[in-house]
Amino acid sequence: MAVKLSVNINKVALIRNSRGGNLPNLKQVAIDCEEFGADGITVHPRPDERHVRYSDLPVLKECNTTEFNIEGYPSEQFLNHVKTVKPHQCTLVPDPPGVLTSSEGWDVLRHKELLSRVIASLQDDGIRVSLFMEPDAKQMSYAKEVGADRVELYTGRYADNYHDDRELAVAEHVGAGREANLLGLGLNAGHDLNLDNLAYYCQQVPGLLEVSIGHALITDSLYYGLQNTIMMYLQKCK
Repeated sequence: MAVKLSVNINKVALIRNSRGGNLPNLKQVAIDCEEFGADGITVHPRPDERHVRYSDLPVLKECNTTEFNIEGYPSEQFLNHVKTVKPHQCTLVPDPPGVLTSSEGWDVLRHKELLSRVIASLQDDGIRVSLFMEPDAKQMSYAKEVGADRVELYTGRYADNYHDDRELAVAEHVGAGREANLLGLGLNAGHDLNLDNLAYYCQQVPGLLEVSIGHALITDSLYYGLQNTIMMYLQKCK
């Protein structure tokens, strides 16, 4: 069974915002991604709205025909928008305001009370909740304790070390994946996955359901075109 591909369109919104107009049209890009075979659309609105804006969320949800995933830090503002839009999945990430990109997973024990409360509230609205986590098998039980439906393994260091020793680079993810499977947690992954390292990751990590890819995929589309690029990534997911 192929791993699902959710396309993160933040970088498309960043290009749009740089000129102050509506080119490229984010809604149309999301529709096209789905028509080209993407299994879902991911966005990560940040407090400064430098790429995806909160006003984009209801528009993207309305046109979505696959799965809509909203990522972000569970601030009051973020949660209000998510609970209004009701995406299929909300991925909680521990990003402080102003951070450039998501580069670490939750310290679940430290934020146990916050995460337990937020996860229960989102699930009450029928939203599946995933926690952005380090690939640490011991941490999976903590995600289970706070009620998460899934975990998304942070793959940044895997990508950094892939060409040096890919077996070593993926080892922690294999262990974390096995533990997540045993606990009944769904398994997602994301950050710096690309055409070079994606297929090996999908082959090695047990029970992987979904990958979220934005920066590399949008970059590749400058050379290959968006439709061809999505098809290339889907092939790697097999």
